[in-house]
Amino acid sequence: MDSLTQIILGGAVGEAVLGKKVGNKAVLWGAIGGTIPDLDTIPGQFLDTVDKLDIHRGFSHSIVFAILIAPILGWLIHKIYYKKKEASVWDWTQLMFWAVFTHPLLDIFTTWGTQLFWPLDWRIAIQSIFVIDPIYTVPFLLLLLTVLFLKRNNPIRTKLNRLGLILSSTYLLITVCIKLYINTIFENSLNAQKVEYLQFDSRPTAFNTILWTSNVETKDAFLIGYYSLLDETKKVDFYSFEKNEHLLKAYRNNPDVERLIFLTKGYYTLQKVENGIVMNDLRFGLTEGFNQGKGDFVFSYHIYETQEGVKIDQNPNSFKGMKGVLSKLAKRVGGTKSF
Repeated sequence: MDSLTQIILGGAVGEAVLGKKVGNKAVLWGAIGGTIPDLDTIPGQFLDTVDKLDIHRGFSHSIVFAILIAPILGWLIHKIYYKKKEASVWDWTQLMFWAVFTHPLLDIFTTWGTQLFWPLDWRIAIQSIFVIDPIYTVPFLLLLLTVLFLKRNNPIRTKLNRLGLILSSTYLLITVCIKLYINTIFENSLNAQKVEYLQFDSRPTAFNTILWTSNVETKDAFLIGYYSLLDETKKVDFYSFEKNEHLLKAYRNNPDVERLIFLTKGYYTLQKVENGIVMNDLRFGLTEGFNQGKGDFVFSYHIYETQEGVKIDQNPNSFKGMKGVLSKLAKRVGGTKSF
């Protein structure tokens, strides 16, 4: 999830663990703990494209990391406040463990994939919530802000913080239920259209859990379709994108290329360009084309040969014209009739 949401979750967890003893300091250190796993983006700035992708949501998003870092941080925080004797090293250690660990727990509901059980090379991605979801974040934020203005021994403070945790967690569970329902819509529509497919996945589109998209793998192509809970019918129109797997033949067995294939979970298409090929990561979809199957892919990678060997660069994201895209998205969320 986005940094603000992780700060809010960490702060609320800190309050739940230690708020009665140390007040707003629990929220502060919980918020800090909630941001620590994403510091893996810092070393990523000094790595090549594939290693940068590989390190994100890896070790720092694991149970092992939370167990190792919590006592270190707990001891350091206790040293800062040791004269006040409000909380023990163990108290601060518990706070930091839960603040750090709930970060990857939340991230597994998104699309990227989180290596929660590192060193196992298994990235969990439930794909039931977009990385920025106002319905999850805004009520949670308002409740946590209210908590900050109440005295630590005020019972209302505990109730409001608990309400924020309950509402946000319930919403996550609801998104999973919606996903299961949406999957039946996509599956039934594929079967009705007699599409022979190998596998498919689904995820919500940006900023909502009403409009969903699906990537469907067939023998030679991927199909992309959209369905809104507000659509008039349950028939999904799918748009085809050729795999062009033959384009990758010259680059196979290169470790970085093979790792990129693994990170995309096999959901990619290929395009021939003047200097090499472009791999489109289908998991994050198109920037637009909610009914036409058009637009650029959000994430794509240029693979090409140099004198030093195969090189991979991430194509820069272009946000030109995003105002129009957001307007189209909002209309499509409203269903096929409004679109």
